[in-house]
Amino acid sequence: MCDNNIKNRGKEEHCECGGHLSRFIEPRLLLLLREKESYGYELIDRINEFSFFGTPIDPGAVYRTLRRMECENLVISRWDTKESGPARRIYCITKDGEDRLYGWVVNLKKRKEALEKFLKIYRRR
Repeated sequence: MCDNNIKNRGKEEHCECGGHLSRFIEPRLLLLLREKESYGYELIDRINEFSFFGTPIDPGAVYRTLRRMECENLVISRWDTKESGPARRIYCITKDGEDRLYGWVVNLKKRKEALEKFLKIYRRR
């Protein structure tokens, strides 16, 4: 499980849970998969509904993140061949994924508090 420490490794900051804080792809995918299992294209559509930076997400980054998360046992997948058309890989969150998502939530709450303090100090002048 994530211990929520932030380490600066060059230009980007990384959470100990392995997610890039600059893109927030991992926590968004985990949150969406916590709501319901899904396939890649649907996840891309849904993740863009709450973009943090106003630009559409790179589909390749989503699929790379899903593959990495599967290797880390945060998600599992299976092929769905019931629908017409090509088979789809359906992803769902695991217990480890739930734990990682919890770590992200704790981390994001801490960042939110720090940002609120920053803005409060800024407004004093």
